[in-house]
Amino acid sequence: MLASFTFIFLGLLFILLKLVLIVPMREVCVIERLGKFRAVLQPGLHFLIPFIDRVAYRHEIREQVLDIPAQSCISRDNIQIDVDGLVYIQVMDGAKASYGIEDYRRASINLAQTTMRSEIGKLKLSQTFSERDTLNETIVREIDKASDPWGIKVLRYEVRNITPSENVIHTLEKQMEAERQKRAEITLAQAEKESTINLSEGERQEAINLSEGDKQKQINEANGRAKEIAILAEATAQGINMIAAAAEQPGGNQAIKMRLMEQFIQQAGAILNSADVSVVPAELAKVEGFFAGVGEVTNTMQGGKKWI
Repeated sequence: MLASFTFIFLGLLFILLKLVLIVPMREVCVIERLGKFRAVLQPGLHFLIPFIDRVAYRHEIREQVLDIPAQSCISRDNIQIDVDGLVYIQVMDGAKASYGIEDYRRASINLAQTTMRSEIGKLKLSQTFSERDTLNETIVREIDKASDPWGIKVLRYEVRNITPSENVIHTLEKQMEAERQKRAEITLAQAEKESTINLSEGERQEAINLSEGDKQKQINEANGRAKEIAILAEATAQGINMIAAAAEQPGGNQAIKMRLMEQFIQQAGAILNSADVSVVPAELAKVEGFFAGVGEVTNTMQGGKKWI
């Protein structure tokens, strides 16, 4: 009796499990009735007809990340590189994902590889690094167009690594070294040019300063000489006026003559002492005539008056 009750309970429990279906929030279930597609059940509680309805497929409806293995590609400039990446997909239609393709994950990976090889072949090696965002967008657009009958949506694609071959890396290293050397030489040349310009500007400014200083020196010396000449002329004029005033006084004419005679004798003595040849006046009358001429000059400076 107990065994029969247990058997009946287990049978009812089995039928209940076949009758009730709980779909998790992250999945959708594809139901077949007698081998034919019936419906796609969304997350929640559902009832099935036991032994007639069955869950044929379960699909993850969250975003899925598929790793794209590295593959060899040839760029536009005939350089061999290895490229890998990541593709992000999401199931949008459970029925198409079940019956439109055998395995949408593997198909997405293969399609991403072929599309990536095709797009890499349109770009040069330098462009694969600088235009990675454009490359990702192009691959996403092409994969999404081809995968639409599979009921999936390609959200984005990311190129992860772009690795040139060893020979290419060695060649690129040499090229970068040459480029760095070139930039260094250009920098040194520019520095030398600027140094030469600065030196020439300094020499030019120095020459200008020296010429300006010499010019100012000459101006100052000329001004000094002019002032000196003016002072001497003024002093000479004052001396002449004083002599003329003294000559008008009583005995002034004789004093002037005596002064001139003393100066003549001093100058004659100096000449006789310094000359290698002795000089003796030939006619003493000429000396007397000289003093007479001096007297006439004195009378002229006094305004024509004669000393008696």
